[in-house]
Amino acid sequence: IPVRPALPAPHPDAAVTAAARLGYPVALKTTAPHLRHRPDLGGVRLDLADEEQLRRAYAELTHALGKPEELQPVVQAMAPRGVDTVVRAAIDPAVGAVLSFGLAGAASELLGDTGHRLVPTTDRDAAELVRSIRTAPLLFGWRGSAPVDTAALEELLLRVSRLVDDHPEVVAVSLEPVVVAQHGVSVLGASVRLAPPPPRSDLGPRRLPSY
Repeated sequence: IPVRPALPAPHPDAAVTAAARLGYPVALKTTAPHLRHRPDLGGVRLDLADEEQLRRAYAELTHALGKPEELQPVVQAMAPRGVDTVVRAAIDPAVGAVLSFGLAGAASELLGDTGHRLVPTTDRDAAELVRSIRTAPLLFGWRGSAPVDTAALEELLLRVSRLVDDHPEVVAVSLEPVVVAQHGVSVLGASVRLAPPPPRSDLGPRRLPSY
């Protein structure tokens, strides 16, 4: 599961060096925990095409939001535009590993618009998971927009499922955001939590009986 590298930028010169290494255009982003889910504060500057734009964005960011050590800024190469999504997996004590999917953003979080499937996940499960959320039309060309690469998204879901299923010490995975473009997906942020796997007396995921 490739993750786009983000290089630390503790000062403007470091940001310029990082951009030269990654290649323009770049994004300048704050990673401080108190700003991570607050896009309204303007902690992300996109499509910076050269050193002049990057230095100007850096100055504006620190002037508006605080010192670099407080903001923990990073530089990342721009990804193709698309729909921002979130892919997660975690261990539920009752049913085992669960794969979750939803669109990124406050609206989805407030509405609880997230789908879930048990791990291991089949290709049919992955396709149903993508289509299970209420905001799924945004992925399929809602109001004339271009459909995005749901096949690549389903492949990513299967890879996360396989990762958790093959390695019980991986107790939580969070990929956020995952930008699903017209061609391919870009994982811009990832975290993995390792721990001794919880004891399980059964084999494989449990399923509720149907009546």
